[in-house]
Amino acid sequence: MTLPDVLLLTLLSAMWGASYIFMRIAGPALGPIPLMAVRVLIAGGLLVVLARSVGQTPDFRGRWRQFLLMGAIGNAIPFVLIANAVIHLNASIAAILNATVPLFTTLVSTRWLGERLGRRRLIGAGLGILGVSVLVGWSPLPVTPTVLLATAQALLAALSYAFTAVYARKRFADLSPLQAAVGQVCGGGVLLAPLMLLAPAGGRLTLPVILSVLALAIPCTVLAYFIYFRLIANAGPTKTSTVTFLIPLFGILWAAVFLEEPVNFGVVAGLGVILVSVWLVLAERRGPAAGKPDARR
Repeated sequence: MTLPDVLLLTLLSAMWGASYIFMRIAGPALGPIPLMAVRVLIAGGLLVVLARSVGQTPDFRGRWRQFLLMGAIGNAIPFVLIANAVIHLNASIAAILNATVPLFTTLVSTRWLGERLGRRRLIGAGLGILGVSVLVGWSPLPVTPTVLLATAQALLAALSYAFTAVYARKRFADLSPLQAAVGQVCGGGVLLAPLMLLAPAGGRLTLPVILSVLALAIPCTVLAYFIYFRLIANAGPTKTSTVTFLIPLFGILWAAVFLEEPVNFGVVAGLGVILVSVWLVLAERRGPAAGKPDARR
């Protein structure tokens, strides 16, 4: 990578890592569904403007069913699961758990696409399970049913992202990353908007909450995608995938600085084991899906 690309990768990781503290601030006030609905509606509108400006508007009429499915498994379901999990977990722990997406993608690809589960991938998957156990068992949080349920929600969100990546490889290979992102985010917005009537926001709209929502929608989604697309074009999808390793590091940093979340040995050890497992998996992954965005933060 060139120096500008390295700086952009670092900025992208910092923004996606910060998304967890914004969810931790705004989630308890608005509720997971209203928070994520507003996020994807704002981001979807801005992404449509961006796509039109560069002549990459996706075919909504011809692919609306596929975009709705992508919006469900790639935005609506995992966004709400993560936003709810962050309320009961530390933001840093939620960011680390989200780093397991490549592990789940490997398992889904093996089952759905018939890919070979090589030795490196098998060891990586095993280490990933160990890393999650270390993270949850030795974290600063007490191991209560609520914490375990929130952990399960974060892992289910990672599994949902894995299905998104594999589905994109099968159905959206002819779309650019920007077109896939626009279709997915807009599909998620269409699905989440009606649910706001069933689960309206119940908290107060304070200035920190409003700023957190705007930060989630604009820098953490729209601007992040713009940088993501440029990195894929300049450095390639494989090098861009190293963002997976940096996001939890920034998640821990921002949570410690702005939310004063504790960082103990369990958090560091769990992060280390999970990142090693992801490295083992990504070292063997090569394919078009690496270049597809998943809008997962």
